[in-house]
Amino acid sequence: MQDPQGAQPSEAESAGVGPVSAATARILRTATEFDDASLRRLSRCAGWSRAHVLSHVARNADALTNLLTWASTGREIPMYASRESREEDIEAGSGRGSEEIIEDVRVSSYRFSAAVASVPDEAWERQVRMGPAGSGRVIPARRVLWERLKEVEIHHVDLDAGYSPADWAPWFVSRALAETVRMFGRRADAPGLTLVIDGTTERVGSGGEVTVTGTAAAMLGWLVGRAAGEGLQVEPPGALPTLPPWA
Repeated sequence: MQDPQGAQPSEAESAGVGPVSAATARILRTATEFDDASLRRLSRCAGWSRAHVLSHVARNADALTNLLTWASTGREIPMYASRESREEDIEAGSGRGSEEIIEDVRVSSYRFSAAVASVPDEAWERQVRMGPAGSGRVIPARRVLWERLKEVEIHHVDLDAGYSPADWAPWFVSRALAETVRMFGRRADAPGLTLVIDGTTERVGSGGEVTVTGTAAAMLGWLVGRAAGEGLQVEPPGALPTLPPWA
């Protein structure tokens, strides 16, 4: 396990900038251990090196800053101009040296925090749209902080440098797991599953004929594709079901 994550915050605090800042500090501590060669090693994200992951974390901070600016000003600013520009920026950023990449993560995170502080109280309920060129779902601006926290925590695991789903705070696991189970339940490409999570039964779709049992952290790690299912049991005995990509 890495550093203790502290006491469980209230629901309001869990969506605030404090947990995001703490998660950012953790991923930066991990990143500062990488030299240029370490950054070129493959991450847990298919086709991406660690440098790609960190470049994405930086660009995601800027993208979500755009949404906060949209909420603050009422002027529509999409996360990314297009899907192609998003991918091009990540690819270009991944070719830099370790010091430049780490500084980019740090400075873009500062910009995000400054944008949070600038949002007027009445603007937190303003609707903004996720996705490249505003192609995704509509959310209230207050949810941007949760979206950023998920990005940082999950991509920290992707660095494949000792931080794992077991290091996620219980309150983070609880919220992200409930959200993920609901999301898979709405997807036509997800198999029907019965999940027994710390003794509580949840169903994905019809529930199917397969039951997967385990702890909340292990279950979330598997569902979001950041763990192979270590510590999970499946009935009837056999391989874990194949899941569609988490998004």
